[in-house]
Amino acid sequence: MDKITRKTSFGQWFSPINIQLVEENVKTMRLDAYTKKLTTDSFLKLLLFAQLHETESLHALSDCLFNKHLQVSTNLDSISVSQLSRRLNGMNPVLFQQLFLDLVAQIHQKTNYAKITMPLKIIDSSTLPLNLTNHRWAKFRKTKAGVKLHLRLVFMEKGTSYPEKAVLTTANEHDRNQLEVMVDDKECMYVFDRGYLDYERFDRMTDDGYFFLSRLRKNAVIHECEDFQLPEGTTVLSDQAVLIGTTQNRAENIFRLLKVIDSKGNELQLITNRFDLSADEISEMYKSRWAIELFFKWIKQHLNIKKFYGQSEWAIHNQVYIALIVYCLNVLVQIKTRSKHKILKISRYLKASLWKPAHIWIRKIKGTAVP
Repeated sequence: MDKITRKTSFGQWFSPINIQLVEENVKTMRLDAYTKKLTTDSFLKLLLFAQLHETESLHALSDCLFNKHLQVSTNLDSISVSQLSRRLNGMNPVLFQQLFLDLVAQIHQKTNYAKITMPLKIIDSSTLPLNLTNHRWAKFRKTKAGVKLHLRLVFMEKGTSYPEKAVLTTANEHDRNQLEVMVDDKECMYVFDRGYLDYERFDRMTDDGYFFLSRLRKNAVIHECEDFQLPEGTTVLSDQAVLIGTTQNRAENIFRLLKVIDSKGNELQLITNRFDLSADEISEMYKSRWAIELFFKWIKQHLNIKKFYGQSEWAIHNQVYIALIVYCLNVLVQIKTRSKHKILKISRYLKASLWKPAHIWIRKIKGTAVP
């Protein structure tokens, strides 16, 4: 990042957004064909601003345009709530999904992802509750509605992690149905919880050359084939080669079963098709699964995906993808500045210096003196 720039902090933070990609989609999808005032570019900046400030509603967002700096940035002096609502509910989320994936590609490049021998990818989902009265299309129980965010998280060294792939479905979609969508790279290690247990898929993944690590249910039927010797000082209780499943529903491949104790003192059974790693390495890999729990907790606490602005399926998807874009932009700032600060502090510094010259915010992130 430039040390001296005329950009505002908001402009610098926003700069990784691929404007060419936006323009191509606007042209191809005719997103601005009937728009006189609220262009896609202006709308995108307003939604990003709303996420940063956790703006509670479209009414509140409309009122924010009283700020002259926001007016300059969005090229708007005012906008009605009805215009914002029509845009949010009627815009195809494909654009925001593509912008999210483009930012992920930039993070890959900045983190030398391609040079990592066996990246660790964590798969999980989280349900986002919706009001049943306003979101009948998302009904999944008699009195409840919701969407489910299926996510694949790249876990890097030094605690860095970032979302790489996201799929939104209604909340009644079972996690297992998304496993094949999320598993598409043979050069990595997938970690997921017992909600994804499917012996037939485990066989297919193994036969096709995909590596995985999951948790097995306590009542799983196990046939022990071989015991592996454990090294001294290990926290792993046992390490075995096993067949899993009943005679009627049994996996064909032999897998590796480890029994470990978690931080709460509970015994866990871990199943994997990796036999080339030590028992302790496998155990540590599963501990990394906690990163995705922390990610879901973070975005629900600090980004606006618990209270939604619109009622249509597209509106919900747009808001979730904007939240993921915000997170990726913050990760890129952290990487580019080599900041030791966590994402939350970087975001707080940004909100505090949103319309100030970018170099002030960047110096604060880097921990250098601000003149």
